[in-house]
Amino acid sequence: MAQEVRGVIAPGKDEPVRIETIVVPDPGPGEAVVRIQACGVCHTDLHYKQGGITDEFPFLLGHEAAGVVEQVGPGVTDVTPGDFVILNWRAVCGRCRACLRGRPWYCFDTHNARQKMTLTDGTELAPALGIGAFAEKTLVAAGQCTKVDPAVSPQVAGLLGCGVMAGIGAALNTGGVTRGDSVAVIGCGGVGDAAIAGAHLAGAAKIIAVDIDDRKLETARAMGATHTVNSRTTDPVEAIRELTGGFGADVVIEAVGRPETYTQAFYARDLAGTVVLVGVPTPEMKLELPLLDVFGRGGALKSSWYGDCLPSRDFPMLIDLHLQGRLALDKFVTETIRLDEVEKAFERMHHGDVLRSVVVL
Repeated sequence: MAQEVRGVIAPGKDEPVRIETIVVPDPGPGEAVVRIQACGVCHTDLHYKQGGITDEFPFLLGHEAAGVVEQVGPGVTDVTPGDFVILNWRAVCGRCRACLRGRPWYCFDTHNARQKMTLTDGTELAPALGIGAFAEKTLVAAGQCTKVDPAVSPQVAGLLGCGVMAGIGAALNTGGVTRGDSVAVIGCGGVGDAAIAGAHLAGAAKIIAVDIDDRKLETARAMGATHTVNSRTTDPVEAIRELTGGFGADVVIEAVGRPETYTQAFYARDLAGTVVLVGVPTPEMKLELPLLDVFGRGGALKSSWYGDCLPSRDFPMLIDLHLQGRLALDKFVTETIRLDEVEKAFERMHHGDVLRSVVVL
């Protein structure tokens, strides 16, 4: 029998979010209903609210979540009711050309629940990133549920569902940071700070944080940065080179998603170094670089999709590291809030006042 729960929707472009009654159907084949315990307020949700992703309003917002499986549909075997899970927005198919080549983190056919959640009047909702977790319960594809150790706090675990995984994965998976490397991270929001934490975890010898906000640079040091550069007052390319013996960093992670900062990342890397773009650009942005410089500097220019993560591999491993005291995921939680405080949380995030607000249900 379908259930009615409270959830936060974005009714139209740039309109304030509001709490509505959401109808969650029983799970069909390959689906699961999850009772949400915590969900982070991610910048992607703000993009949905602003119409920057699609125009399929109304959206059921929220995607960076953890909770407990309540029901599963026919054919579901990987999770069972009672399992504590982190939700992910890339449920790999196992059949596409990437999966068949042993690269499931590049899956080209990730899937979501087939059924739609609705408002009580029957209006279909578009769940953010196929999840819609600013709600007491949500319907997802069972492959979007990754079982982890229930000893972890839900408000910490849920962060791996998006931003923190994107940053850590940009360093570990895409950038291949290893012990002794020099790493620069441009942009020290949640994703950038997670990249710093990932580089620290990998044993990087030098981690240079770059931002225009001294508050964010202070937080970056707490995440593992060994040096900071305020690019509002200092040329970041020259500063990074000076800090790396005049050569540039082995890996530069761009966590802003703008042509200007990407160009800085390109020139701030060592010869044969790696640039990782994990910041998300907007459709109108263009990049212009001298092709001879692209050729002459060698190395690799990479984009990081969701930190090139494989949830079934990475989520349990990172949760275990956190529980062992080796990865301080709790440092990313600035505040915990209620469902009715999401709109205010968007404002605080926009002004750079928080690293992560987390809705606790």
